[in-house]
Amino acid sequence: MANGTHVLVLPFPGQGHINPMLQFASRLASKGLKTTLVTTVFIFKSIYSDHPIASTSFRTISDGFDEGGFAQAKSPDIYLSTFKSVGSQSLASLIKELGDSGIPVHAVIYDGFMAWALDIAKQLGIRAAVFLTQSCAVNSIHYHVSRGLLKVPVEGSRIWLPGLPELKIWELPSLIYHHGSYPAWFDTIVNQFSNIDEADWVLVNSFYELEKEVVDWMSKIWKLGTIGPTIPSMYLDRRLKHNEDYGLQLLHPNTSACMRWLNTKPNGSVVYVSFGSLAEVGVEQMAEIAWGLIGTNAYFLWVVREPEEPKLPDNFKHMTREKGLIVRWCPQLEVLKHGSVGCFVSHCGYNSVLEALGLGVPMVAMPQWADQATNAKHVEDVWGVGVRALVDEKGIVRRETIKQCINEVIMGGKRGNEIKKNSIKWKNLAIKAADHGGSSDKNIDEFVAKITS
Repeated sequence: MANGTHVLVLPFPGQGHINPMLQFASRLASKGLKTTLVTTVFIFKSIYSDHPIASTSFRTISDGFDEGGFAQAKSPDIYLSTFKSVGSQSLASLIKELGDSGIPVHAVIYDGFMAWALDIAKQLGIRAAVFLTQSCAVNSIHYHVSRGLLKVPVEGSRIWLPGLPELKIWELPSLIYHHGSYPAWFDTIVNQFSNIDEADWVLVNSFYELEKEVVDWMSKIWKLGTIGPTIPSMYLDRRLKHNEDYGLQLLHPNTSACMRWLNTKPNGSVVYVSFGSLAEVGVEQMAEIAWGLIGTNAYFLWVVREPEEPKLPDNFKHMTREKGLIVRWCPQLEVLKHGSVGCFVSHCGYNSVLEALGLGVPMVAMPQWADQATNAKHVEDVWGVGVRALVDEKGIVRRETIKQCINEVIMGGKRGNEIKKNSIKWKNLAIKAADHGGSSDKNIDEFVAKITS
């Protein structure tokens, strides 16, 4: 171990937050640090792993809802406020316990959604780094709101911020565009920046080449390092030999069925459709997706989580058994890497976007909420790796739009070929950033050097 330096890694208790921070912990462990990932009691009881993670230890804290987690709390307000009060005490107790048992904590890397963890670290005299799980572009927008530099509700039809493209109002994160829609989550996201100036480092799950302009602007404010994309090494630089998946899952993938089915399909012929672990799609929208997929010239693999299954059109699974496969969950990285997959229809959750970029898969963007509209803007207009399927006046993406977007991406043509070319370009840049001497690898080395000095 590098000088015996021990780092606690503290993600917000959700799959999309645990995955990138656990991957970062694996990177730090490969550089010689002792890493311990800390999650809540309920999440720890809920996860399972196909591949044991030898490089990282695990400990738990309480969020106040050890038997049921978020569902037990009944509302975001109750969960987030209780987690702050109970989690603060529980984290402080854990750090003291580890010190008393001869495993002192030298630094805490905390999820920006848990700004209170920085206060605990500072009270205990421990250095701390905030880990921002969203893109630099989205973080910059939230920072401007937090400091009153972008007033909400936003007036006008478009905005201009340093280092970002011109944004129409509906391309902003939904918690800003629809101000007041989810006040507890809005406060949590904006409050990432309430005490960030006291953090010793600001780490972002991005890579420099992806967001140069806004990274340069943010670097003038904080000691900032891009350390992504936080995708398992065997899908990027291949330097961490046993780093083949995220390691922990809250949902059970139907891996064998997915891979067997994909193996029977021609190269580039499959549309993969997934809206992540949280998004809830309305019944009308679900039907439009279903009929849009039927109308394409492609096969489809569609992830429909168990609570969403009743929203499928009657008899749809049976009707499309020759053309498609519907599963409750799948191993997304393995699917995206498979040669038969030619297009990813995504909600544009940031982890999914980074995975598509890192594996060179073109996208059709159907953002749902939070940061996804801003991510989709970048997918289409900044990085050029996909198209956005735009909603109608009722907020629904219609089947003809879905069909047209998929065919444009997967069937080729001038724009489709340009998207595929850009997808390969960003894949290579992502690999280069993570590889030895790349921009993210250098930033991680610099962070390790400072934390062990």
